[in-house]
Amino acid sequence: MILSASPWFIGLCLLVGAGYAALLYSAKAPWGRLLNYALAAVRFVVVSFLCFLLLSPFLKSTSTTTEAPTVVLAVDDSQSVGLFTPPAVLTQATQGLARLAESLRGQGFRVETRTLTAANRPVRPDSLRFQGSSTDLDRLLTGVGDEYEGRNLASVVLVSDGLVNQGRAPQFADYRFPIYAVGVGDTVPKRDLSLPALIYNRVAFSGNQFPIEAEIGYAGYAGGTTATAVLRENGRVLQTKRVSLPAGQRRVRTTFLLTAPAPGKRRYEVVLERLPGEFTLLNNQKTAVLDIVKGKLRVLLAGAAPHPDLKALRAAILQNNNFDLTTYLPGISPLKSQDFDVAILHQLPARGGVGQEVLAQVRARRVPALYVLGAQSDFGAYNSLGTGLTVAPRGSQTDAVTPVPNPAFSRFAFEEEALRRFAAYPPAPVPFGELRLGGGAEAALWQQVGRIKTQKPLLVFGGTPQQRQATLLTDGSWQWRLQEAVEHDDQPQAYDRLIIRTLQLLTQNANKKRLDVYPTQDAFTTQDDVTFGAETYNAIFERIYGQQITLTLTDERQRTRTFTYTNSADGAPLHLGPLPAGLYRYVARATLGGQPQQDRGEVLVQDQQLEALQSRADHNLLHQLARHSGQRLYFPQQLDQLAQDIRKANYKPVLYEQESLRELINLKWLLPLLLALLTVEWATRKYSGGI
Repeated sequence: MILSASPWFIGLCLLVGAGYAALLYSAKAPWGRLLNYALAAVRFVVVSFLCFLLLSPFLKSTSTTTEAPTVVLAVDDSQSVGLFTPPAVLTQATQGLARLAESLRGQGFRVETRTLTAANRPVRPDSLRFQGSSTDLDRLLTGVGDEYEGRNLASVVLVSDGLVNQGRAPQFADYRFPIYAVGVGDTVPKRDLSLPALIYNRVAFSGNQFPIEAEIGYAGYAGGTTATAVLRENGRVLQTKRVSLPAGQRRVRTTFLLTAPAPGKRRYEVVLERLPGEFTLLNNQKTAVLDIVKGKLRVLLAGAAPHPDLKALRAAILQNNNFDLTTYLPGISPLKSQDFDVAILHQLPARGGVGQEVLAQVRARRVPALYVLGAQSDFGAYNSLGTGLTVAPRGSQTDAVTPVPNPAFSRFAFEEEALRRFAAYPPAPVPFGELRLGGGAEAALWQQVGRIKTQKPLLVFGGTPQQRQATLLTDGSWQWRLQEAVEHDDQPQAYDRLIIRTLQLLTQNANKKRLDVYPTQDAFTTQDDVTFGAETYNAIFERIYGQQITLTLTDERQRTRTFTYTNSADGAPLHLGPLPAGLYRYVARATLGGQPQQDRGEVLVQDQQLEALQSRADHNLLHQLARHSGQRLYFPQQLDQLAQDIRKANYKPVLYEQESLRELINLKWLLPLLLALLTVEWATRKYSGGI
């Protein structure tokens, strides 16, 4: 027993109990002396014990438990074991494991079974189903070590064919327990062709050539044998390659060279034709899924004359790798007749008809354009372009203004840091006069004159759906970029983003969609959890979240399934679970900024398994793994010998001693005992004639 106060207080408790008993029973009583002494003793015990409880005494107890040594049967229940192990050997192994478990339990061991597909829950050896779609022995063994950390784990019996296709190589890992390896599978090489991998880029630009490289694995075929690889799209044969299989090698590669068609999703299949005597066709086919996209957005930067603005605009555009820039000045170099995705026209149209060839090409091809107005601009010609803004200047007068965002403009947002940088910009000249916005035009920036924020536009978006147009009413924006670069370590981010976002908004139909729903893998297997990612964008393609998306999936039999989810900032995908093999088409719908958006595509679910790629068991890996922990490799017919070796290893139970402290006052029987003593005292006094 342990006290939280000094033991000297026990004497004080006894003194209080004795004083209380003496005070109560020292007077002459109607009962006999012997009974009086007995009642005084009861009162002394009860009062002294109650005072003793005030000292917070603790009871110290020690308990001992025994944990038997544990042997874990770690079984590789992947498909390769079931496919390539002779049935008689597989039956011998599963029955032998059941006998091994019973034998070890009879010797005082605790035996548990863990598998690849049930790594965290026990299973019975006679209920094993070899259906795992991949083999990660390191995850299995590491999971066993973590589960039994700090416990009496004697050893692990690993049953496998040694074929690993996921995770770390287990023979190079360091496990803190002995491993007895049991080899199953078949080490006799089989005649087989396989397609371990297709090597290609997921994205190709329309009109460009791109390669698909097929890696062909083979075994059991002598040198001089020729394999035939066929590239197909939607069942149509595109190319056929005859590939020689050299002796002394296990793999060879061949390359298909294709020209990227129109933008969109494309699915190509590579199939190996069957050779005589081939063991299985499960591994003779793979699929490549590519995104064919339009090339870089081509930007024309044209000016009426050399100007510092042109250098600032050029520097801002070149910060983005998605743009291909062409610069043109009239009279210096000829303008090539080509398609542009967007044009920046600096002080064009200009007085004197300068740059008419550029304007004619922009109008003829309906190229989206950003007009930058300045001292050389021809405002009459500009007003006839239908940009959504009419400018009526008063002579050559100008105002010196700085940019202020229009809070009602929602097609793209300005960051807080950008607002602070805008406020520090030096004033730039704009035409002084009457500015009128037409129907459908919207101002992104207002003019601020000194400290006065006006309702005069500085950056305007307008035009028509067939030809989007924007107007910047100053040719002095180069000062903004220069000032920002000086003050922020050559990082004029606010200016560059303003220009890039303006071009993105003008070309929004040309570069990407606002709703992008896609499968997270090129192809899934029937054992995979099919998952979809989703990206949603505002009008200038800035990511937005919390949007409700409806996904409708249609299989080859025209059966549909519908899923609804909300995309989140953490990028969590939509989980559909495993699906039967086949080609599924999907339609995704969402409403973004009040506008309905839709995306389409397809997802492939294949029967092909990693486990079918290699049929020859790798017992050398198991031998290395067992030897590294000081043990050896066994085979199914040697499981009885394995039981004897485990017994001879003399694994001992572990005794655990645990001390615990418990407050005496928490003992449940104390209160009834004290009440019983007090009740007996009171009843005796009443019966004997006392009060």
